Amino acid sequence: MDTQKVDMFIMTNSKFFESHQLGYIKEELLKLDDSKWTMVQMQQFKDPTTSLIVSLVGGGSLGIDRFMIGDTGIGVGKLLTCGGLGIWTIIDFFLIMGATREKNMEKLQQVFMNAY
Repeated sequence: MDTQKVDMFIMTNSKFFESHQLGYIKEELLKLDDSKWTMVQMQQFKDPTTSLIVSLVGGGSLGIDRFMIGDTGIGVGKLLTCGGLGIWTIIDFFLIMGATREKNMEKLQQVFMNAY
C-alpha cells in the first residue's frame, strides 16, 4: 500500500488507538493490497473522549459507557450493581478511554485478518 495513504490514515485516526500500537498498524497497513484500502477506510472507530464524557456525565453508573464500546457483559454488570455501588464507576473514569482504544484495535485487527 502507498506510504502516503498509510501516513494519512495514521494522522487522522491516531486518537482512536494507543500510541504504542501505531507502529504495528503502520506495518500492517503497508503490507495490505491497495484493493483492501476501501475496507480499512470504511471502518468507524469509537471515540475515547466520547466514552469518557458519557462515563463522567452519569452513563457510567448505568453501564452505558461499556455498552457503547461493545462490552455488553460489563455493561450489564454495572447496570445491575449501579456501577458497583459507585466504585466501579470511578475506576472506569480512568480505564474507559484505554478500553475504547483496545476495542478499536480489535476491530482493526479483524480487518487485517480478513484481508489476508
